[in-house]
Amino acid sequence: MEKKTFYITTPIYYPSGKFHIGTAYTTTLVDTIKKYKKMRGYDAYMLTGLDEHGQKIQEVAKKLGRTPKEHVDIMAEEAKKLWKLMEIEYDDFIRTTDEHHEKAVTKIVEKFIENGDIYKGSYEGWYCMPCETYYTETQLIDGKCPECNREVKKMKEESYFFNMKKYQDKLLKLYEEHPDFILPEFRKNEIFSNFIKPGLEDLCITRTTFDWGIKMPNDPKHVLYVWVDALTNYITALGYMSDDDTLFKKYWPAQFQVVGKDIIRFHGIYWPIFLMSLGLEIPEHIYAHGYIVMKDGKMSKSKGNVIYPENLISRYGIDATKYYLLRELSFSQDSLFTPEGFVERFNYDLCNDLGNLLNRTIGMINKYFGGCLKADLSVEKDIDKNMHNFISEKINLVEKNMDEYRISDAIAEIWNIIARTNKYIDETSPWVLAKNEEKEYLSLVMYNLVDSLRKIAILIMPFMKNTSNSMFNQLGINDDKLKSWDSLYQNNCLKEINVIEKGEPLFLRLDSDEEVQYIKDVMHGG
Repeated sequence: MEKKTFYITTPIYYPSGKFHIGTAYTTTLVDTIKKYKKMRGYDAYMLTGLDEHGQKIQEVAKKLGRTPKEHVDIMAEEAKKLWKLMEIEYDDFIRTTDEHHEKAVTKIVEKFIENGDIYKGSYEGWYCMPCETYYTETQLIDGKCPECNREVKKMKEESYFFNMKKYQDKLLKLYEEHPDFILPEFRKNEIFSNFIKPGLEDLCITRTTFDWGIKMPNDPKHVLYVWVDALTNYITALGYMSDDDTLFKKYWPAQFQVVGKDIIRFHGIYWPIFLMSLGLEIPEHIYAHGYIVMKDGKMSKSKGNVIYPENLISRYGIDATKYYLLRELSFSQDSLFTPEGFVERFNYDLCNDLGNLLNRTIGMINKYFGGCLKADLSVEKDIDKNMHNFISEKINLVEKNMDEYRISDAIAEIWNIIARTNKYIDETSPWVLAKNEEKEYLSLVMYNLVDSLRKIAILIMPFMKNTSNSMFNQLGINDDKLKSWDSLYQNNCLKEINVIEKGEPLFLRLDSDEEVQYIKDVMHGG
């Protein structure tokens, strides 16, 4: 039977500087969902990449003594290096300077023109270069950019416009018929109330004050402005408007597109309208996540509060870094990053809760059974049944949250399983069973502990692959069928248990004061 497809995308990132943990979070989130879907039997396809055109890139490159192309080539390699370090398993990495993308964008704009959606005029407004966005006087906050709070510049130039007003009714219908098109719901309500309901403004799609970009067909003094070039990457990467559109026919429309909350307006308005103009299907969901913020606000080099993923990975490992990012950032709100919070999650969640559970279990199996046992399942008691039922309920909740893209909530449910398994050790008191020579029931308790750890290792596989594999190796579980998501629903499927002779710590406990200081130092460039 043919697998059901699942197409998921990150935003394409602007390569003006080094990526911080906010960008790492977005990519980790998408990668985790993709891996989960693959485990559930989907043909999952993940796209990421870079948005490489625009005035800001041109100016950054000039300051660094590079051509724009030299700069974006360097940044593309840096991005790929980071995603390799973070074990991100993307299927395609698109760059808007790719020849196939530039050709496809030109054809897309020609189709917009053919449909009567483009007209020539002049634009006057307040322009924020970092956001590459025009604002009206009323949209400014204290005379500054409403998104990044930077200075804006009054500009007027000849431009081509996309007739957004033409599609207002269709967009309203989309929002009415697909209430979960934008997630979370309050983001949809913000877009609807602030931008759609008052009446759409036509979109300026070209600029003449810089030349680093795709030229406007038939009018090359105009350069296509960011959103037509950038948003269409999600379809050009699949071969739309090319000689080979096999991937496009297979994977479009996307099921889940992830963006930061700062660009949801563009994805929630311009993107579906572009697709309507092209006669294409609309994505199933577009999700806007919150920011990772510091105690003194958004991350900023000038504030000295930026944290880069490489600093955390090199010292604490990839799995601990991913765990923290995914656990801390909720489905709908911003999340506060603190050095103290990171160290606390590491020591309590990873070392104490998970790591000690594995070590205690392996230690007891070696001590009481020489590392090898077969359990008599007939001696099961109510306490064992209660734990099985609890774990089954929590697995269902993990799946429900994962299917609703509430990754932090899913992880919290996994840690509820870990806590319940630790509690099971206290309830059954294996050391007392051993003392009283209740070997039959003791073997069942050890069996249940290993099976619970097996299920935990499966559940964390999409975001903590190395830890998961280490757990399987230490528990002596080599059969891939016992590592599959489907096997989560099976109890008593382990025939014989053979653990390693000496357990290896999954995570070594940190000195809190020392590590908090380290993180503070790297945040301030130390």
